[in-house]
Amino acid sequence: MSPAPALTPAQEFAAFAARTAVHGAPDALRDDLVARTADLLGNCLAARDAEPARVVAAVVAEWGGAGAATSLADGRRLPAPSAALVNGTLAHSLDFDDTHLPSVLHPSAAVLPAALAAAEAVGASGTAYLDAAAVGVELTCRLGMAGYDEELGNSVFFEHGQHATAICGAVGAAVAAGMLRGLEAEGLTSAIGIAASTGAGIIEANRTGGTVKRVHCGWAAHAGVAAADLARHGLTGPPTVLEGRFGFLRAFCGERTHVERVTDDLGEHWETLRVFTKPYPCNHFTHAGIDAALRMRSDGITAERVVELTLGAPAPVLRTIAEPAEEKAAPRSGYHAAFSGPYTVAAALLGGGGLGLSHDDFTDTAAADPARLALAGRVRCVADEESTAIFPHQFPAVLTARLDSGESVTERIVANRGGPDRPLGDDEVAEKFRTNAVRSVPEQDVPAVVDAVRELRGGRRVTDLMNRTGALL
Repeated sequence: MSPAPALTPAQEFAAFAARTAVHGAPDALRDDLVARTADLLGNCLAARDAEPARVVAAVVAEWGGAGAATSLADGRRLPAPSAALVNGTLAHSLDFDDTHLPSVLHPSAAVLPAALAAAEAVGASGTAYLDAAAVGVELTCRLGMAGYDEELGNSVFFEHGQHATAICGAVGAAVAAGMLRGLEAEGLTSAIGIAASTGAGIIEANRTGGTVKRVHCGWAAHAGVAAADLARHGLTGPPTVLEGRFGFLRAFCGERTHVERVTDDLGEHWETLRVFTKPYPCNHFTHAGIDAALRMRSDGITAERVVELTLGAPAPVLRTIAEPAEEKAAPRSGYHAAFSGPYTVAAALLGGGGLGLSHDDFTDTAAADPARLALAGRVRCVADEESTAIFPHQFPAVLTARLDSGESVTERIVANRGGPDRPLGDDEVAEKFRTNAVRSVPEQDVPAVVDAVRELRGGRRVTDLMNRTGALL
């Protein structure tokens, strides 16, 4: 008897996902996904006034369809793909969503909205949702890692101007939604193959403007739910979709790929547990510079004393936070300010809110503040060799202030807050959720939402959580 043919990477991951749907994810993963769900909901609630959310909500209202899942934009019931689109857009709109390193993508904002929508549509338990979300995030991160090149020191997706979050996230979202829809290994393999044809996203908006990037995670979540449904009804995808000559990794990353990372130590090693939670509502590349400025401020250095600031950062991130220089020194809006190294350093040194900087630091009014713009104009961004060597395992920075006294002061930040080396404390996590949620929900109702998220761990249905949250909007 000839041996059974070896499974392709997509088939092997799909089989793992199907087993997890039956046997459950480890307790540590379920606990982690409870925390990530709370973080996601808070980010969604904080973004309800963002223009992209209004646009997407208007579009899905025109689409219509039978209500199956809750929109966190307004509490309405929408078809599951539409709810995933709205909620994924909300989750990414303020750039406050979590980040996996060194793949440099935002997995939860793409995967969790799809899993929540699918779970509502089928009346799934909280534990089934947590298991599916954990596996979807894991696949997203592993696909990102398959496109990470050590020699290059960066994500190949990113080097090509592609948003790995949107591309890999669509595939992870499809597996999560497919698990909740009851797909077995063969159907999940097709869902991977289908989603790989729909994931897309370019990041030019990070450099020169436009609001489309805020929809990337929503579209990935929408594509994931749609892929799972198409597979459920019989559409098929190629089993060699990941490694094939015309497959996912070669199409996006060329020859610089590591497909083995999709399945190595699967079930034993979880990339999901290496996801960073953001303390500041702005591009993650700016965070170490913010921390350095906050340290200077706590040491008594004021903006009035600063003649010039030099922000050293990893060379690859300068395209996002430093170029074009004139755009970053005077961002055209609060959203664009969130991608500016000079502005975020200036805002932190002048004094922000929340955990260091808050949503109030990224309004259009704040971005036009003359004092902030004057200080941002004195920030020079350069490539820092040590930071470049560490990137993208961390997003480090070094900030040097030349003072009116003639002396210079330097702060170097190697590890980012919110990651495994500098995790946020329970009080900081709670404060982030509270400050996010109160932008949409009366403060006295915030604990009820927190309780509903925690009850997922005990098996309470996702529908109960989303109904409770939607009723407050």
